Amino acid sequence: MWNKKFSAISHAIHEVPALLQSCCLCGHRCGTNRLEGKEGFCRVGPSATQESGVPSVRCSSHTLHFGEEPMLVGRGGSGTVFFGRCNLRCVFCQNYQISQEGLGQDLLPSELARIFLDLQSQGAENINLVTPTHYIYPILLALEEAGQAGLTLPIVYNTNGYESVEFLKALDGVIDVYLPDLKYMDASAAIKYSSAPNYPETAKAAILEMYRQVGPLQDANGVATRGLIIRHLVLPQNLSGSYEFLLWLKDEGLEEVTLSLMSQYSPQYRAREFPELSQPLSPKDYADVVDFAVKLGFEHLLTQKLESRDVYLPDFREEKPFEQ
Repeated sequence: MWNKKFSAISHAIHEVPALLQSCCLCGHRCGTNRLEGKEGFCRVGPSATQESGVPSVRCSSHTLHFGEEPMLVGRGGSGTVFFGRCNLRCVFCQNYQISQEGLGQDLLPSELARIFLDLQSQGAENINLVTPTHYIYPILLALEEAGQAGLTLPIVYNTNGYESVEFLKALDGVIDVYLPDLKYMDASAAIKYSSAPNYPETAKAAILEMYRQVGPLQDANGVATRGLIIRHLVLPQNLSGSYEFLLWLKDEGLEEVTLSLMSQYSPQYRAREFPELSQPLSPKDYADVVDFAVKLGFEHLLTQKLESRDVYLPDFREEKPFEQ
């Protein structure tokens, strides 16, 4: 698998700087020249370039995570690496300590490569890159170095879905499992709650490109090796457009896609400033969405218990943020 991947990584390392020169990695298309050290909407410049001239990443946590989808966890856990900052401003973000406050440590690609290899040595089933888009160039450098040193695990791209298609095309062959969210089907909600103009059309185009690259989920002994898993967080009062989302998937002929319907919403960060977001998701709201998905014919459906909103609430000030 990695013999072919080296060529794809090399190609991406060559292609990505041109996209950073007038940044168009995500739906904001802010046009910032991040190669000159200017910050984009994500509040990241050239990935915090240090004196050496080598771009760094803000790593907020790296751990074996057992709370991801079962086919990512397997027996060994998903080797999750959380990156600081984000290209969204979700008012209800449960990871706001890292996405908005920027908690974490700046690492060079060589240091990140060692983390990848260490997670592999601990028995991780994959390398799970969480919110990686704004640091993609140093991540690619780290993957190249780690691959040369013996990394063989599948690479999971865990994202909010707000990537541009031209950027995703540069990653073709690098990523084994795409794990995007589709957060909203209504543009006004995306702007109000996440400061993300054009989110629905951007995320839908991104998901179709991801599917073109990797197709439906494939596994070995129950552990994902390739394919697409789409996450959707069900919000109160259908603010995320859950029914419209499911109908869109069906219209696109994606009934065979692996779909993770998440019930873990609870009012975190600034959510209580918005009355419609100030209460946890009700059992009925969630059950109705799941029932609708079943009626539409989605067979590869992952669901959560309502208690998940407490189980999966992390504290990134701790070494192991998901341990209660």
